[in-house]
Amino acid sequence: MKEIVKIGFVGLGGRGQGNLRELLNVDGVIVPAVCDKYEDRANRGREIVEEITGTAPDVYLDYKELLARDDIDAVFCCTTWITHARIGIDAMRAGKHVGFEVGGAASIEECWQLVRASEETGKFCMLLENCCYDRSEMAIFNMIKKGLFGDLIHMQGGYQHDLRDEISLGRENRHGRLFNFQHRNGELYPTHQFGPISKALSINRGNRYISLSSFATKSKGLNEWIKKNKGEDYDLADYEFNQGDIITTVLKTADGQTVVLTHDCSLPRPYSRGYRVQGTGGIYMEDGEVIYLEGISHENKNHWTHEWESFDKYQEEYEHPLWKKYRIDGVHEGGHGGMDFLVISAFIEAVKIGSQPPIDVYDTATWMAVTCLSEQSIAIGGAPVPFPDFTNGMWIDREPYRRGIFCLEEVCEDFFKEEK
Repeated sequence: MKEIVKIGFVGLGGRGQGNLRELLNVDGVIVPAVCDKYEDRANRGREIVEEITGTAPDVYLDYKELLARDDIDAVFCCTTWITHARIGIDAMRAGKHVGFEVGGAASIEECWQLVRASEETGKFCMLLENCCYDRSEMAIFNMIKKGLFGDLIHMQGGYQHDLRDEISLGRENRHGRLFNFQHRNGELYPTHQFGPISKALSINRGNRYISLSSFATKSKGLNEWIKKNKGEDYDLADYEFNQGDIITTVLKTADGQTVVLTHDCSLPRPYSRGYRVQGTGGIYMEDGEVIYLEGISHENKNHWTHEWESFDKYQEEYEHPLWKKYRIDGVHEGGHGGMDFLVISAFIEAVKIGSQPPIDVYDTATWMAVTCLSEQSIAIGGAPVPFPDFTNGMWIDREPYRRGIFCLEEVCEDFFKEEK
């Protein structure tokens, strides 16, 4: 196991700058090179590294020049959605492990290219889905593995986030969402809840998705926001955005579960990922943070009742041991409540060990594929489309996963030492 790893950082917009700071807080990380196609952002990356470490990294405007270095162990990529895969493929072909920010795939072909590049080079590709390490999601995962929800039947989630300003001002802010909303129509940002759902359902390890159907509403939200905030004369005020305001996607698994995803970013609303877990033993819903477990909820009452309980006490009782440990260590001070630091730490541990990460290339390809598959389904009126098996049948009998504190296949309690 390496004590020190050198990470090349590519993509230094707002999200990239935040992730770079988180990355430099992980023990044993050196960032000798940063890259962005915009010179001011690349230089800002250099300033961040120098500010935190006292040493200035080399700066590149072309990521392929960074990949040509022989002193880089892995690449951390935070570029636009449509460039993640190609940079990841090039990184693995250049002999580097890669982790990249979330987003959907443009085609099934690029998903297969990711899989092939990883298999042929022996380098791993990890989608840095931070929500897999959210405190609530990990507690729910712990409860699922302990059998409290019984046999899982149905799950829901999504990305429900009012981003009208970020999307509409994409040119001013050099943010790629705008161009996707102009030209695409599908589940553009599936993985935040789809990742935890897929891990809970043992996807690619004993289960898989077999079909997907998607439906899109009309598009009105962005036009209304632009007219109100930028005026009737703004050039996008009457633009016919291709992306529907709400996208609903339904998936079916080989094991018989259904999954519903919702993409909702261009209408007024509070933030929610809409997580719902439902099985033969009970149900949890993120909205309202409520839960009902048969035979457990309201157990002191003398009559039969179907009433919601607050999730608060279950959060404490079934806290994932990773969060028990890292709440003590102060991870809650990190980005997005701590889950950014945890997913980055999981990535760096895999780089140090040189072994498969908890979110591997098969997970990455599967989760990203939802976007282009949903575009296909919407284009043909919501008809179901088959879901590729990126494991080529190995989901039935995969090689053992790597156990450890960051494992997302089980809760490896034996890896945690009790805090004194």
